[in-house]
Amino acid sequence: MSTTAVPSQAATSDAGVAKVDMKLEVVVIPVSDVDRAKKFYGGLGWRLDADFSMGGGRVVQFTPPGSDCSIQFGANLTSAAPGSAQSLFLIVSDIDAARQELLAHGVTVSEVFHFTGFNRLDANARVSGPAPNHQSYGSFVSFSDPDGNGWLLQEITMRLPGRMDSAATAFGSATDLASALRRAAAAHGEHEKRLGMDANWPDWYASYMVAEQAGGNLPK
Repeated sequence: MSTTAVPSQAATSDAGVAKVDMKLEVVVIPVSDVDRAKKFYGGLGWRLDADFSMGGGRVVQFTPPGSDCSIQFGANLTSAAPGSAQSLFLIVSDIDAARQELLAHGVTVSEVFHFTGFNRLDANARVSGPAPNHQSYGSFVSFSDPDGNGWLLQEITMRLPGRMDSAATAFGSATDLASALRRAAAAHGEHEKRLGMDANWPDWYASYMVAEQAGGNLPK
């Protein structure tokens, strides 16, 4: 006789109280040729953190620019088939600039596209061009490594509410900060069209950039 375990109310309550940080550190990518993969990811401009061998195994680790999570590949790290890692997300604040950077590194990359829904397996759900108004979370480009492991770049300019702490605004790179400043400048231009010259524009910029990253209400 089969049974289904149901957690007790006490266990659910305890789980809600516990707050042990669990930070995603590494994703293992299955590859068939370690040196070829190392050349590819190094060619992207990603930071090489490690390349060492021990006990019949080898580990190579890279970290994408501005990322807290790294990737590893090597020998005897995983039984997964080379190329089987798919839909690995890289978040960017400017999808067009990110695409141009990949092209500059010699990567074969798709045009910018968006999905009509959450079914990403239906070819008809993938539409050419960015999401309408470059809606946050909506625009993508894709590329693959030499084994066929598939990556998606997703443009996020404003987080969903509750996803970011407004007291801990941070930008992963000078490029991300510059993109945020450009969006604030465009929005502030519309603000001044409505209300006239704003001498306190630095305060307005700061409020806009904090609210945008935290998913809060944007100043008008």
